[in-house]
Amino acid sequence: MTALLRYQADLLVRSQRWLPPVILYVVFLGIGVQSGQPVLDSLGYTAAGLLPVAAWLVRICVTGEPDAARACVAAARGPARAHLACLLTALLASVALGVVATVVVTLISDPASNGHRVHVAPLRAAAAGLPATLACALLGAAVGALTNRPLLRSTGRAVPAMLLGALLAVVATGSPAQAAVHGLVTGSQTGRAPVPLLPLAGAALLTAAAFAVAAPLSTRRSP
Repeated sequence: MTALLRYQADLLVRSQRWLPPVILYVVFLGIGVQSGQPVLDSLGYTAAGLLPVAAWLVRICVTGEPDAARACVAAARGPARAHLACLLTALLASVALGVVATVVVTLISDPASNGHRVHVAPLRAAAAGLPATLACALLGAAVGALTNRPLLRSTGRAVPAMLLGALLAVVATGSPAQAAVHGLVTGSQTGRAPVPLLPLAGAALLTAAAFAVAAPLSTRRSP
């Protein structure tokens, strides 16, 4: 699996198809996160914005390889393992992006609650913001896995489904991502920084289930 991950990571980096989602995420943060804003609000914004980016990176990874190359990798390692490597590569890229964003936003934000009334320790804020960011990265990867090949092959169906799934994952009540972000926003009002371990665990379970569904289907529908 390590060799497959390296192969997929090399494909992702060399293709430069990661640039649009990353640039869009940077612009999103540049508009919505300003220096001196309450740290927990900014971290909630940072986490929520990562979810559609993670779904987009999954689409890039599962569609970027030429059919002939995909068939060769599937024959050598098995189509399920090859597809799982695509999903994990996108997830790891999303997590890395989210970690960097969380660190930067924590450093430039005001360590205080909404209204600047209560001090919020930066380390405590980062400890709350990082799991929320990871939960959004995981759920975004799950959305991407369920709305792209092998489940949906048509671009006309996959892209709208992916966008709708990402939106619902962020705003729908009961979503681990929504719970994690809401916890940060609510915590900013009181000055408390709750660590969203339960939403993170829920996102991890949902993502594992999504990957478990998508990878075996690539065996039956591989080119």
